[in-house]
Amino acid sequence: MNNLETFLGTVGGIVWGPFMLIPLLLGTGIYLTFRLGGIQFLRLGAALRLGLIKRKDDDAEGDISQFQALTTAMAATVGTGNIVGVATAIGIGGPGALFWMWVTALLGMASKYSEAFLGVRFRTTDTAGEKSGGPQYYLERGIPGSFGRFLALAFAIFAVCASFGIGNMTQGNSIASNLERSFAVPTWVTGAVLAGMTLLVLVGGIKSIGKVTAGFVPAMILFYVLGALYILAANITAVPAAFAEVFSEAFTGTSAVGGFLGSTIMIAVQYGVARGIFSNESGMGSAAIAAASAQTTHPVRQGLVSMTQTFIDTIIVVSCTGLVIVTTGVWQQTDPATGQQISAAIMTGEAFTHGLPGQWGHWIVTLGLVLFAYSTILGWAYYGERNIERLVGRRGVMPFRVLFSGVVFFGCTVQLGVVWNFSDVMNGLMAIPNLIGLLILSGLIARETRHYLRHDPRLEASRAEIEAFMQGQPGWEEWKASERSVHR
Repeated sequence: MNNLETFLGTVGGIVWGPFMLIPLLLGTGIYLTFRLGGIQFLRLGAALRLGLIKRKDDDAEGDISQFQALTTAMAATVGTGNIVGVATAIGIGGPGALFWMWVTALLGMASKYSEAFLGVRFRTTDTAGEKSGGPQYYLERGIPGSFGRFLALAFAIFAVCASFGIGNMTQGNSIASNLERSFAVPTWVTGAVLAGMTLLVLVGGIKSIGKVTAGFVPAMILFYVLGALYILAANITAVPAAFAEVFSEAFTGTSAVGGFLGSTIMIAVQYGVARGIFSNESGMGSAAIAAASAQTTHPVRQGLVSMTQTFIDTIIVVSCTGLVIVTTGVWQQTDPATGQQISAAIMTGEAFTHGLPGQWGHWIVTLGLVLFAYSTILGWAYYGERNIERLVGRRGVMPFRVLFSGVVFFGCTVQLGVVWNFSDVMNGLMAIPNLIGLLILSGLIARETRHYLRHDPRLEASRAEIEAFMQGQPGWEEWKASERSVHR
């Protein structure tokens, strides 16, 4: 097992290194930003209004509302990466890593829009009448020939593997270990409760998942962010210096405590980008699976709603975590027992404990981690089942749900060094075929997006108005016909 862990760690370092996935992710984000005319900056307000205030398109086909699709995707992304991932990036790359997480998010919003657009644009209907879409479909349907089929199949396989890793065992283990450390709850008890709760939700399918995530995802984010804002308000004089440190060290690099983990600008970039993607999943293709289930009158509308997920995840939640860590100075402190830098696993908790009275900080981080991780389990369960449906048909969905819930218990009760490295590799590998597909299909995305936004820039058009200005446009009739077709 030690050899396997070392091997997977080496492969993960290559996949997420500065010469493979990181330039591909950033390059794709930059390219799509230019092709789409900076859509993430110009249309963010309209997208937030549609997704968070209006929340749904009337008389639209789909399984769940646009808001529920957004919260399902947010459930999968707002997880341990927002707490432990940020601490890891800052602990190794210094405060400058937070800047590169922001850059990754802003560029990644164009990638998130594009994959969600394609998820709806090429979605289909399974034999149970549920919408099914994502890279496992749009790579094959949008890219003709065997190459498109190969990319779609590769994504589906890697996504199923990743769902058991980063979307299941690692999240369950984080919940169990934190509850055991904080409240002495045995890991097997946590595992049994989590497995039962997960199966109960999953049996109801995407409508059940959508209702659950729409209820508690916004509440858990608000709870966590308010705690962070209180700390920043209490340390308001340190906030300007924290921002200055983040921006200056993004381009100069820094050193961790005592030079123990020397950090250069390349390390700041590498960890900022890697942990940024780990947190918001832009470019990985996963959010497109949730977007495909949305009740929407046009792919552009849901693409823009889904784009806001990256903004909320990284620009808001990750920023809160990172700024609390920097303003409290915890990232520079040492563990008295070892004389080394405080580990990333407890760094955020220490920062909140420093900033809030009594045990409030500890409770907020522990409860936040539990809720964030559990929401990730639900979101990734849906991603996994949609890819199972693509690989073996609808008959594989219920066995997958049962197996997935059982694996949650396993993840809560074992050590996961190998699984963490395996998860990193699978996450990286599922992103590669998706990013290739985004680049190939960028012309289609840009053409259809420009036409729609020329007629409905504020996303206020009714279904009848959309039908009127879309008549005769390439892809319009194809989309309406294909989403009604049944995939067997």
